[in-house]
Amino acid sequence: MSVRTLPLLFLNLGGEMLYILDQRLRAQNIPGDKARRVLHDIILTMFNKSFIEELLKPQELYSKKALRTIYDRLAHASIMKLNQASMDKLYDLMTMALKYQVLLCPRPKDVLLVTFNHLDTIKGLIQDNPALLHLVDETLRQLIEVYGGLSAGEFQLIRQTLLTFFQDLHIRVSLFLKDKVQNSNGRFVLPVSGPVPWGIEVPGLIRMFDNKGEEVKRVEFPHGGSYVPAPKEGSFEVYGDRVLKLGTNMYSVNRPVETHTSGTSKNLSSQAQQSIAPNPLAKEELNFLAKLMGGMEIKKTSGPEPGFRLNLFTTDEEEEQAALTRPEELSHEVVNIQATQDQQRNQELARIMGEFEVMDQPRWSASKGDDLLAMMDEL
Repeated sequence: MSVRTLPLLFLNLGGEMLYILDQRLRAQNIPGDKARRVLHDIILTMFNKSFIEELLKPQELYSKKALRTIYDRLAHASIMKLNQASMDKLYDLMTMALKYQVLLCPRPKDVLLVTFNHLDTIKGLIQDNPALLHLVDETLRQLIEVYGGLSAGEFQLIRQTLLTFFQDLHIRVSLFLKDKVQNSNGRFVLPVSGPVPWGIEVPGLIRMFDNKGEEVKRVEFPHGGSYVPAPKEGSFEVYGDRVLKLGTNMYSVNRPVETHTSGTSKNLSSQAQQSIAPNPLAKEELNFLAKLMGGMEIKKTSGPEPGFRLNLFTTDEEEEQAALTRPEELSHEVVNIQATQDQQRNQELARIMGEFEVMDQPRWSASKGDDLLAMMDEL
């Protein structure tokens, strides 16, 4: 398992979350100023300087439950609220979209181009906010610094770690089913056509060499696809043509998207067992959450402006039905963490809070987020 996977997983899933929320805010005719504030607040939290610095440190990839907790906090970083069914659907859409993108990456290193596409598109959502644009550009520069020198083998390990994370998720998405890139069982259909990876020749030819390294024979074979050479390599700079389209916003055209949990009761029970089984890495996961959430500045709703609820379903009735029909064993239970009982942990969290106090926040930022100990108690 690669210790460099977490930042790419978080940023790509966060990008997909922003795409979906942007589409739903427009579909529900939320006033432009409120919609803009929601996206800007989430992006501010997501790209907080201290948070990104903590995220980029080498660390193991943690469980789906731990990451889901981060996105619950992130989605509620502004005046928008999601109930459990809508949050479940949001997370399902995020994970299946990224799984499809990772599967389709022509070469392992292109996972980084997918990340850059997400960040480039996010910048399109905040063109009128120079302070936020600076935060995203700074994250791009740090990604280039961290990942620019990695070998092909290290990127292969990152891609394999991502695929391992997604391997048990087979949720049907109406958009993928309609485009015939997903089967009714929730598994994706991989194409046998299109550009081959950059630097790779189109398949169909076998060359044989003698012991002097000279070519002595060529044999052609039918490869069963319709492949073409890659036109050029995508740019790995802060600004440039990524060439690869994976990671761009597939909701830019207003299309209804539904999710359906697929699989047999055996699959559901196995997922439930994973959810409730004791986790030997529980202590490390709590440390992970403490450090990451210590860098997250969750904004409180201040002033007279009321919050609003966003529905990821077409109607409230559909949302209520989804909440009723979702298997109970797949629900996300609340975990109470009594951090005050551990003096050493208390000191560690206090140290983290001190390190993550951001002094150079933009003028339009709201007051500091929740106390970290209280935040962990609410998980």
